Amino acid sequence: MKKYIIINGGMGAGKSAIGRKVAEKLGRAAFINADFLIEMYPDVDYSETKAMRRDNIVNMSRSYCDFHKCDFVVLAWIMYRDTASELLSEISNLNFEIYHFVLTCNAEVLAERWHNDAINDWRTEENLKTATEQLEYFSNLADCIIIDTSELSVDAAAEKVIEKICPPNP
Repeated sequence: MKKYIIINGGMGAGKSAIGRKVAEKLGRAAFINADFLIEMYPDVDYSETKAMRRDNIVNMSRSYCDFHKCDFVVLAWIMYRDTASELLSEISNLNFEIYHFVLTCNAEVLAERWHNDAINDWRTEENLKTATEQLEYFSNLADCIIIDTSELSVDAAAEKVIEKICPPNP
């Protein structure tokens, strides 16, 4: 059965970098970064694009499920309980074994990453404040595997994810 790996967490937790690395290390993997609409339309409110993102993700996931050269789908997206429930409901109808990871980090590491990421225009001080406030929420989510990335490199965090979905043979 194909494996569907959800990489969830707040802004700056490392979802995109770690998700990309997981897909790269696994091979035969599709990487879906749901930040594409934020990057295209940074001034558009999240609530306006939420349904469109979910629908696009479900459609892409369905296509990858049917694609014979794809064994894994790695999705990086900030998902709160309602969004995660909606998406999991849709994805569970496809033929995937689903793994839900939540990445978190401490406030100091978040701020350091935030200020070092010059790529994204939406990395404002106001959004950093919001991201810092979200740390506790994501650290306490249930029914998922929480990985604190504070002390981990991208490679080490990706390995932790891979160990959970493809445990080494004893």
